[in-house]
Amino acid sequence: MPGQQLSEPNPPPGPSHLPDSTLDYVVRLDTKNYLPEDELKGLQLFRRAADYIAAAMIFLKNNVLLEEKLSQENIKPRLLGHWGTCPGLTLIYAHLNRIIRNTGQDTLFVVGPGHGAPGILSSLWLEDSLSVFEPSMTRDRPGLTKLISRFSAPGGFPSHINAETPGAIHEGGELGYALSVSFGAAMDNPDLVVACVVGDGEAETGPTAAAWHGTKFLDPAESGAVLPILHLNGFKISERTIFGVMDDKEINSLFSGYGYQVRIVSELDNLDNDLAASMDWAISEIHKIQKAARSGKPIPKPRWPLLVVRTPKGLGAPHSIHGSFIEGSFHSHQVPLPNAAKDKEELKALEAWLESYKPGELFDENGAPRPEVLTIIPQANAKKLGQRKESYGAYIPLKIPDWRQFTVDKGSEESCMKSVGRFLKQVIVDNPKTFRIFSPDELSSNKLDVVLDETRRNFQWDIGGKGGRVIEILSEHTCQGMLQGYTLTGRTGLFPSYEAFLGIIQTMMVQYSKFIKMGSETKWRQPHGSLNYIETSTWARQEHNGFSHQNPAFIGAVLNLKPKFARVYLPPDANCFLSTVAHCLRAKNYVNLMVGSKQPTPVWLSREEADRHCIAGASIWKFASVDEGLDPDVVLVGIGVEVTFEVIAAAALLRKHVPELRVRVVNVTDLMILGATGTHPHSLNDEAFDTLFTKDRPVHFNYHGYPIELRGLLWGRPNMERITIEGYREEGTTTSPFDMMLCNHTSRYDVAVAALRGGAKNNPKVALVAHEMSSYFEHMARKEKDYILAEGKDRDDMFEVPKFD
Repeated sequence: MPGQQLSEPNPPPGPSHLPDSTLDYVVRLDTKNYLPEDELKGLQLFRRAADYIAAAMIFLKNNVLLEEKLSQENIKPRLLGHWGTCPGLTLIYAHLNRIIRNTGQDTLFVVGPGHGAPGILSSLWLEDSLSVFEPSMTRDRPGLTKLISRFSAPGGFPSHINAETPGAIHEGGELGYALSVSFGAAMDNPDLVVACVVGDGEAETGPTAAAWHGTKFLDPAESGAVLPILHLNGFKISERTIFGVMDDKEINSLFSGYGYQVRIVSELDNLDNDLAASMDWAISEIHKIQKAARSGKPIPKPRWPLLVVRTPKGLGAPHSIHGSFIEGSFHSHQVPLPNAAKDKEELKALEAWLESYKPGELFDENGAPRPEVLTIIPQANAKKLGQRKESYGAYIPLKIPDWRQFTVDKGSEESCMKSVGRFLKQVIVDNPKTFRIFSPDELSSNKLDVVLDETRRNFQWDIGGKGGRVIEILSEHTCQGMLQGYTLTGRTGLFPSYEAFLGIIQTMMVQYSKFIKMGSETKWRQPHGSLNYIETSTWARQEHNGFSHQNPAFIGAVLNLKPKFARVYLPPDANCFLSTVAHCLRAKNYVNLMVGSKQPTPVWLSREEADRHCIAGASIWKFASVDEGLDPDVVLVGIGVEVTFEVIAAAALLRKHVPELRVRVVNVTDLMILGATGTHPHSLNDEAFDTLFTKDRPVHFNYHGYPIELRGLLWGRPNMERITIEGYREEGTTTSPFDMMLCNHTSRYDVAVAALRGGAKNNPKVALVAHEMSSYFEHMARKEKDYILAEGKDRDDMFEVPKFD
């Protein structure tokens, strides 16, 4: 700030003097003169070139090689980008290049500080990966000019790494997930090392804190490895970071406790030698752990390597301006010289900064990098970080067993989850290296544990867990991140969860959907599997846990996604759920949410009927309708397992007590068909909508989720005033199953009253008895409430399958 007193920034803390006993897992290396002169020069030239381009991308709209004196007309009208992390990213990128070139190591790069896009894009341009996917980004003057001038400008690369960035499988806009994504990417990729940079700001997040435990779920016999690189530059946007003020003793103690071998790189005057030796050591340690596991003599609790790289924030930026430090302070986090277009002092500082990289030594007269800048880049294109097949086109379709083999008889009772569990068990048998279940410690509770007859939980600190297809960790964030990494690198996963707690990862799911939207619009990205969620232990049968476990809001989160990528299914019984899961595991590029019950419930449809019902997305249930649904007075719609049961029970009550009322019963299994014509790929046209719900009769929806969601979905359909909706009202406690229906006005009595009110509008005979019978049903509801309060349970026959005589 102008007029601020200049004071020395706090330097990163140096090594602490510790007793040897506290440093058992701290790695000491002699790194002085470690590199041959040619490698050291190649690293330093690459870094200079990448840093120059990155800085130019933030500021320059032309004169990109400073061949003329820098003027205010050369500065972009909007300055966007984050410089502070870029020098650290180009440093690590350069050293990964050296490792790959020297050893041929298959490496994927995941970048947590996603706003460091200039550092990554400049490195991609230097290794000539950008032109592979975007031919105009040639490694010459026109390509460089376009890269620099169009960065963070309309039509150019955005300010952060995203799906348009070659080599990227993680956006990084919302911090915390890079490490868990990396572990997912490494699973079942035995030759791959996933190098993951975690910024010290990102390291403050809860998701990252849990993800450090990912090594406990990574089998070195069957999977690759993750090399975490914690980049400590000391500051976030306007404050010091927690990790940045921790000394080496604290850092070592923390990560040794997590189970890592820690190597701290902090010798600024020997930075490249220090990091090169540390990376060589880390790769060597990874290979030792894998060799032991693959030779049949696994190390029970291997200590994987972890690198900590200490550098000043915004390394290379101007030392200070207007009395404030830039390099080594939070002032370098975003745009270090924000007023360069109108402040002569800042413009002069920018010119000096850019000239310090000596661009004339880095680029020839055609704007191409000089050969000596490129000596560390891998020679094989497939090995380059920007061209890894895993990042854009490695999808392996699952072999899906015939779901019909796992159906149960119509008229029986079965848990949706138990039938699906038997199906998933066969999916695991048929796909031993391309399918995993990521579950936050709820597999058994959610009645899917039959899969454990075939596989194990992959918990590496339990020697029997090796090779298991089930990852269970009580961190929804970690499960989600691993699922994303596993999916985006070509495999397929499944995330079963208690309904109420999927909201924990809602923003992660939304960020992922944005990534796949952009990916689908990026021509070179190939399709991949879908994110598949099974939502069970729902509010309708979560009465034993209470109000905190009753929340169907994740449905709404998926409904708000770009319609092209969102799918929500509420199969009414076990057979329909089998059909739905089989479909979702085959589908590509979607976010699939499947909602169902883990408790035994009636099986309404045979396998053939279930097949047709799921293909259609909804159908008239003739057995519960009057005259098979012809010419109804009112349409009753069930969406969800338990609320559909109540619709069927209401239809039976009405058949018995108000036989003059003509009822049509409809079940919806694919929620997206209800959207107004053209709003979703699955939405019914108005003609098809009317065949199910009539043109003008009252329609009452008994819906598993929040009524406002369904009302929004239906908005735009004709005659909306005839529609009434009940669903979860945010009412609940530790009570009985039927009391949950009563609390939320989704019980059979509530449905029957709604049917009478609607039917009375068109049927005079119903109008004559509507008040009398509505009062009777309301009385019955109060009697049931009294019974529950007195006896502490529902009546024994409450959930017997209704009979239609």
